[in-house]
Amino acid sequence: MNIRTKLFVFIPVLVILVSAVTYFIYYSSKTMQESYNLMMERILLYKQIAQQTQQNLRTLSSYLIDQKEETYQALLEQNNELQSLKLHLGKQARTEMNVTSIKNYENMIESFLEKEEQVLEATDVRGLQSYVALYEETEKIAGFIQDHGQSLVDLELSNYQPYYKQILWNTQQMNNIGLALFVVNMLLSIVFVIWLSRSITRPIHLLVRTAKQISKGNLQITPPVFRRDDEFRILSEAFHQMLTNIRKLIAKEREHLERDRLVKELELKALQSQINPHFLFNTLNALSKLALIEGAERTSNLTISVSNLLRYNLRKLDKPVTLREEVDNTKEYFAIQQARFRDRIRFEMHIEETAMDQQIPCLSLQPILENAFIHGVEGMEEGAAVSLSITRSEDEVLVTIADNGAGMSEEVRKSLLDLGSPEPFRPYMERKSTGLGSRNVFKRLQLFYGRNDIVELESEPGKGTTVRLRLPMKEGADANVSIVNR
Repeated sequence: MNIRTKLFVFIPVLVILVSAVTYFIYYSSKTMQESYNLMMERILLYKQIAQQTQQNLRTLSSYLIDQKEETYQALLEQNNELQSLKLHLGKQARTEMNVTSIKNYENMIESFLEKEEQVLEATDVRGLQSYVALYEETEKIAGFIQDHGQSLVDLELSNYQPYYKQILWNTQQMNNIGLALFVVNMLLSIVFVIWLSRSITRPIHLLVRTAKQISKGNLQITPPVFRRDDEFRILSEAFHQMLTNIRKLIAKEREHLERDRLVKELELKALQSQINPHFLFNTLNALSKLALIEGAERTSNLTISVSNLLRYNLRKLDKPVTLREEVDNTKEYFAIQQARFRDRIRFEMHIEETAMDQQIPCLSLQPILENAFIHGVEGMEEGAAVSLSITRSEDEVLVTIADNGAGMSEEVRKSLLDLGSPEPFRPYMERKSTGLGSRNVFKRLQLFYGRNDIVELESEPGKGTTVRLRLPMKEGADANVSIVNR
């Protein structure tokens, strides 16, 4: 349950509980107030009827004395008011205890109004003695109305007393229930607040501690794992992903630094081997032209090959080249070795033209070929062979460099492929070479292509050595295939 759902669920529950407490208290007060209002309304009605009866009686007396029209009109209005009060009394709720008394009360009012009417009629057709007697009866009925009204008030109070006690008891019960609900609501609110705060602050504390460790450079820390499916689980997964990305970036940066280090190492070794390159190139060109003038054409070609080889080896090593450039460089190297070994060695090159645009680090093939000459076939008197084969498939370019020379032991073969271990056989493998070892080349290839399955090495003592480089495709090329031999 996420934080938003918690708030949407538990806050309405608390509001409902508070509303329930408020409603109970309100209902208790309302019930008591309504019963009290009903009782007071009847008592006031009794009083109003008694007062209105006396007012009618006084107005009737005044009319009998002055016989004025305005007094008569006032009397008629008062009669109508008393009649209205009588009708209102008839609409009041009745109980078994007051139904008879109220009925008698209504009859008294009706009798009072009839006697009052008789008095008015007697003033017109009878003598003074007649309507005086009727007035006395009317006055007597008005007294009965007043006395009976007071009795009804006393009856209402008597009837209301047990009901009032019941209301008080009910109100006390309501108040107790309300107090209990208030206490329960308070306790639930406290528990909910503590639980909600802990469910928020504890994950935040764990995430803050993890963030502080990451800020200090501790990338091996494991972010907290939250089982609940809420925002903190999302944050924790984001922390995991962030740490994974940081580790990948650091690993890539280390590979980049390692690649730069190897390139700088190669450049340094190349710089250590050069003696004023411009002077050296000019000297070699002069020797080539001199040999050509003197008719030594092979010496001139050999000098040009050495010059081209030196120029290629002294170029920038941090930029990739094509296999075409690497193969051209190996051809120059082959030319020099051919002049050295003559008929003792045979060179073979099988090249697919479609693979020649493949990108590869500079000086990747020559060091491997150099090792094949130095450690493989140099000691053979005849029948030595070194081959370079480049073929292309749909997703890779296969470069194979093989010789039929001395080969190597399994221990040396494994050490060459184990690029993360020390190099106990490095002096052996790199003696008499340019210093650009096979392990260095293999490492640069892995860093360049971002894969560890680039190099395959097969060798047995006395059975030669085969190095295969499986290069992932970097560029397309034409479908035409050409093979160049020897």
